[in-house]
Amino acid sequence: MKTIRKILIIRFSSIGDIVLTTPVIRCLKTQLPGTEIHYLTKSPYLPLLAANPFINKIWTYDRNFGELIPLLRAEKFGFIVDLHKNFRSAFVRIRLGIRSAAFPKLNIRKWLAVRFKMDVLPDLHIVDRYFIAARPLGVVNDGKGLDCFIPARDEIEISALPETHRDGYLAIVTGGKHNTKIFPPDKVAEVCTRLVLPVVLLGGSEDRERGAQIAAMGGSLVHNACGRYSISQSASVIRQSRAVMTNDTGLMHIAAAFGKPLVSVWGNTIPAFGMYPYMPGAPSAQSLISEVNGLRCRPCSKLGYSECPEKHFRCMKDIEIGPIVGFLNRHF
Repeated sequence: MKTIRKILIIRFSSIGDIVLTTPVIRCLKTQLPGTEIHYLTKSPYLPLLAANPFINKIWTYDRNFGELIPLLRAEKFGFIVDLHKNFRSAFVRIRLGIRSAAFPKLNIRKWLAVRFKMDVLPDLHIVDRYFIAARPLGVVNDGKGLDCFIPARDEIEISALPETHRDGYLAIVTGGKHNTKIFPPDKVAEVCTRLVLPVVLLGGSEDRERGAQIAAMGGSLVHNACGRYSISQSASVIRQSRAVMTNDTGLMHIAAAFGKPLVSVWGNTIPAFGMYPYMPGAPSAQSLISEVNGLRCRPCSKLGYSECPEKHFRCMKDIEIGPIVGFLNRHF
């Protein structure tokens, strides 16, 4: 195969999806020596990639392809690895007019799973589906898992946390893009009251009130840090934690990148969609998937809703607390 001087990877969003592309970035760079790796994403997600040593240049999309396309064309890329596969990424591929490949999104199979509860999803993580787009270049998965590189300026010193948390803590991610993917505050607080170690609650500014509710019910050793940290700073808090409990959201994949003992809590979505914590080579005891199996209404969406369509929210309310507490307390 002719040597390719430059490769463009496309993934516009979001946090978790971008972290899940990091094995492809690493393998392209290490298995194709001398090749420049460029990455196209949306501006808010630049911090996730800024410190990645396997990327030569990051391009950001701000709803203006008129200025961006000529700049990309001038780079004379030899190949495009499309890890988003939507209308916008297809537009870039067409306008640049060079060789490219995308990954299978399985939208029809996911629709069948949601609409008819059909078991038609392959036992294949999305990371391995991403690598299908790199296959024409002879690049294969090295099995080393996800990457998360934190800029030095975003590292959080332990001294910035309450004194009660400086000898060890658990991180709990409180938020999510959709309410039906969020563990209810009273359930999270119940977990907190039964934990041996102190807790740091993580989330965005939109999760601050939920964090306050959890802290009020969870006891004096629950520190509400929701809305205080950027994505990279939250990653630093996760990296220094003993273990993590998280909803199906972007910080779940960051925790997996650091190999943290991890409880993932699943509501209306299911791990079978292929986006469960990706931790190749880690012992099975390193990760606990907490979900309610056997509900006729689950999965009700491949993404989520603002409220339970069935009004009972059993996919979250029926989750057993005991196994979660037992898993987290083992990491005291």
